[in-house]
Amino acid sequence: MHPRHIAVSHPSRAAFIMANSGETVTFGELENRANQIAHALRALGLNHGDTFAIFAENSARYFEIAWAAQRSGLYFVCISSRLTPPEVQYIIEDSGARLLIASAGLADVAGQVKEITDCQAYWSIDGPIAGFDPMETVQATFPTSPIADERAGTDMLYSSGTTGRPKGIRPPLPEDPAIDSSNALIQIAQALFRIQPDGIYLSPAPLYHAAPLRWCMTMTRFGNTLIIMEKFDPERFLQLVETHKVTHTQLVPTMFVKMLKLPAEVRQRYDMSSLVAAVHAAAPCPIPVKEQMISWWGPVIEEYYAGSEGNGMTWATSEQWLNHKGTVGFPIWGELHICDEDGDEVAPGDEGQIYFGGTPAPNYHNDIEKTKGALNPKHEDWSSLGDIGRIDQDGFLYLTDRKAFMIISGGVNIYPQEAENVLITHPAVADVAVIGVPDEEFGEAVKAVVQPIDGLAGDEALAEELLAFCRGQLAKIKCPKSVDFDPALPRHPTGKLYKRLVRDRYWGKQDSRIV
Repeated sequence: MHPRHIAVSHPSRAAFIMANSGETVTFGELENRANQIAHALRALGLNHGDTFAIFAENSARYFEIAWAAQRSGLYFVCISSRLTPPEVQYIIEDSGARLLIASAGLADVAGQVKEITDCQAYWSIDGPIAGFDPMETVQATFPTSPIADERAGTDMLYSSGTTGRPKGIRPPLPEDPAIDSSNALIQIAQALFRIQPDGIYLSPAPLYHAAPLRWCMTMTRFGNTLIIMEKFDPERFLQLVETHKVTHTQLVPTMFVKMLKLPAEVRQRYDMSSLVAAVHAAAPCPIPVKEQMISWWGPVIEEYYAGSEGNGMTWATSEQWLNHKGTVGFPIWGELHICDEDGDEVAPGDEGQIYFGGTPAPNYHNDIEKTKGALNPKHEDWSSLGDIGRIDQDGFLYLTDRKAFMIISGGVNIYPQEAENVLITHPAVADVAVIGVPDEEFGEAVKAVVQPIDGLAGDEALAEELLAFCRGQLAKIKCPKSVDFDPALPRHPTGKLYKRLVRDRYWGKQDSRIV
């Protein structure tokens, strides 16, 4: 289970193809370049357990670097291309990265980062950056044979920072040092994702995020060809599925919404019949959205719930989901427990904090308190990502919300995800965030911040229409009392909403959420 074996058996097979430029890297080329980069990393003095960082847009170089780290026993930190210089500086310094590799498209920020950090070396890819050494030139001086002391390395990813500063997730290096040993995601892919040896995998999201990075590397282990989109575009995605006869892909619900809002004649123009499995995660998918996707693509839609921490996973096939609408799946990695604030399990159907047992607990780098805080107060072998949910009588999990975004209005707990799931289905809504805002009488009031579709301005009439639409489907207490409009809600490119930024507009720097 490693691209090295594919490089021997099928050296000319495409390992990955960039969707826009068409640049193709074969498995033979991937093997040679990853070995060269591994030698270059060793020449810098980076040895087993050391760390370096990648600050890059989606690029053909991304996986050459990642596979070099994977065979060198190193941690590689993938930094969001959307961050500011101080944010990048924090991650570099917090992770202890000794090398920064940046893409030329991020030259302005990368140059500023170099001025405020003290890495041992700085490399550029896909073009020059002032003060950086071109990686392609550096690696060319090294052999294409493997380094002498290979062992398995892994990623070190940072939470996206929707609540406070991002925290690094630094798992122990694999116990089995062999670079081609199996792992949990490989086993899950084999058992549930209907892998094909000649499959074509379409990746539409930024590679610095956990799911695209790890799914792509897993599919490469099986010898699949990756089609990597530089940036997601709904119609372009459909074109690529048809053109490349894509068999597998991974998306987030906001991508579904954007594709469903294409004109019907555009959606019907492309052949989706090659799809074997399309997996989605990162946020709960509104029931009407998923119903439409299954109706359109067929029963190929798979869903899972997990986190970058790797402490557990649920999975739902299309058939399972249709029988348990709204579920994010049945546990396939770890035991599932729903607990109250005291750490005791609650009855099926009751809401509580979601914990996984029997799996490694999260290890947040340089944050002992956050690491301890992920553990159940009464069962220290149970860990949580902080989400709220419930399980049904059949053991299927339903997400309610993130604990941090729960709204308490008049002493009643309100979970905004329910209203968001309704409002996003309105034809005038492109995106929405439901939040709690200060209210003198109730402590918090429920507000919807709506991004209208292109060409539509938000006004009082639309606000009233949206409130009535929501009240027609949910209890009044769960619905917003007011609507504000925003031309572009702050979303991570992977689809995760920066709800903290939306809430901060209304709460400012207040220490208390009780007015």
